[in-house]
Amino acid sequence: MLPHKLTLCLLLFVIPSSIVAQQRKAPAGGRLAIVVDERLAALRATPQLNGRLVRRLSRGRLLAVRAMKTSADGISFLLVNVSSRTHGWIQREAVVSPFRTGDEQRLLTLIEHSEGFDRIARARIFLDHFQHSRLRSSVLLLLGDTAEELAAKLSADAARRLKQEYGDAPEFSYFLNYTGLDRYNRQGITFVFVQSTKCFHYDGAAWRELIHRYPNSQAAAEAKIKLDLVYSQVRKN
Repeated sequence: MLPHKLTLCLLLFVIPSSIVAQQRKAPAGGRLAIVVDERLAALRATPQLNGRLVRRLSRGRLLAVRAMKTSADGISFLLVNVSSRTHGWIQREAVVSPFRTGDEQRLLTLIEHSEGFDRIARARIFLDHFQHSRLRSSVLLLLGDTAEELAAKLSADAARRLKQEYGDAPEFSYFLNYTGLDRYNRQGITFVFVQSTKCFHYDGAAWRELIHRYPNSQAAAEAKIKLDLVYSQVRKN
């Protein structure tokens, strides 16, 4: 929690991460896999890159893996159920599975090479589906750092778009209803809003979880520094 004396100068809106994790139910018929790279997520009728396109799958989509096959050009494809009525073949690299050795490291690498909201969304997938991974502390730190970096951009965007557009409602309510926050809200990422500076800051949930679960780690030490920095910035106002 943020210090009690700050509650008069900021507002906090929260959506538990468990809600995000429960948004979809995995289909039956095989082992769980999750789409993490939508650039490769073409569901095809046959295990070939030029196979007939059935549909494009979005990042975060839950699948059931039934089989695997390697094409003549060396590309591995998974036969997956998308729903009770839809199935097809998808390139192996488009998905990760908590049951497959090495996928947690592969997803972490993808997260590290992502930016902005893409990093947030992929980190959320990791935290939801690799809950006992030894790499979880690294992902929590990346998520928190990225959210705080994005808070500055969100503040500038909101101020520009909302300039001189206030009606009868309190000014802060326009900021907390800013549409640019919506997709972060759906990922369970929440921000505090400081009225005096009209700035958002990440609420620090990932950092706090990191400190609580891995108190002796180097990542936890870094998270404490980041939390203190955010608190000091808020206290100035």
